[in-house]
Amino acid sequence: MKLIFNTLSILFLSMSLFAQDTEIQPYEVVKELDTVEIRYYPSATLVETNGDNTFGKLFQYISGNNENNEKIAMTAPVYMSENKSEMAFVMPLEVHQNGAPLPKSKNVRLRITEPRYVAAIRYSGYTNADKEMSHKKQLLETLRTNGIEPLGEVEYLGYDSPYKFYNRRNEVVVEVSYKQ
Repeated sequence: MKLIFNTLSILFLSMSLFAQDTEIQPYEVVKELDTVEIRYYPSATLVETNGDNTFGKLFQYISGNNENNEKIAMTAPVYMSENKSEMAFVMPLEVHQNGAPLPKSKNVRLRITEPRYVAAIRYSGYTNADKEMSHKKQLLETLRTNGIEPLGEVEYLGYDSPYKFYNRRNEVVVEVSYKQ
C-alpha cells in the first residue's frame, strides 16, 4: 500500500513540475457576487472557426498553418459557443500586440475583440452538459437578482488539456452591461 501511495505521489508531483505554463487571457475582477465574478477584459485577438473539427482547425493554425508558417503558443481559455458549433483560441498577448498572421484555411478567421465586461462562474472537474446547464442557470439567476443585464449568448471556457486530471478549470461566461 505504501509503495502504491509513494508511486502515485511521485507521479502527481512530476506531472505538476513538468506541466507547461500556459498564458491565461488577462482580466481584472471588478466585482464579486456570491460565486459570480464581474470581470473587465481588455481587447484580445481570437482565432475562431465553426463547423466540424473546430479544435483541429484551430490547432493547425497555431501549429503553423498561417501566412507566416509561424508556430504560436497555446493559451487559455478555449472559448466554445453554447451549442458547441463555434470555438476560439485566444492569441498570446505578444501576438495580439504585434498582429496575428492570417489563416491559410478558409473557415478560420481572426477577430479582435473590444474591451468588455463579462460575468463568470467557475467550476472544476471535467465538464458535461448537466454541469454547464446548472452553472448557466446559477449565473443568469445571480445576474437577474442583482439587476445586471446579460448581453449575447453564454459561452463555455475550458482552461486545461484533456489529459489534466486534477485541478481542472471551467467557466460559464456571458458579456454584461456593467458600469463601475
